[in-house]
Amino acid sequence: MAIALLSVGLLGLLVFLLGANVSRERRSVAVTQHEAEADPKSALRKAIRAHGNCIEYVPMLSLMIIAIGLAIPVLLSWWIAALMLAAVASRYIHAAGILTGGSVYEANTLKRIGAAGTYLTGLVLSIILVTRAVMLF
Repeated sequence: MAIALLSVGLLGLLVFLLGANVSRERRSVAVTQHEAEADPKSALRKAIRAHGNCIEYVPMLSLMIIAIGLAIPVLLSWWIAALMLAAVASRYIHAAGILTGGSVYEANTLKRIGAAGTYLTGLVLSIILVTRAVMLF
């Protein structure tokens, strides 16, 4: 359960750090905020997109991680713990890819790795939960 709590705590930290970054970028915009939000290469647009994308995936990942931590606390093997941490790492990598990329529309290595990691870990976490649920019937 400790790894599950650590994972969810790190995901929550990412959400709030990215949100604070959006606020920081909004305060530093020299042009009108609307213009900066429209420019796919502006730091503000990248900050908003990184936070928005994080919000799209973190709630479900957090729920699945907590559910697994509660449902299988004794059976939490090293590979499930590693999977939870890989999900967290994927979200951090994806955010870094958005923030450091040239444009929010351009794919880059970090965004690809983060997205692939998110989809893969999310899929496996889902399968673990469905399998555990079926075993309870």
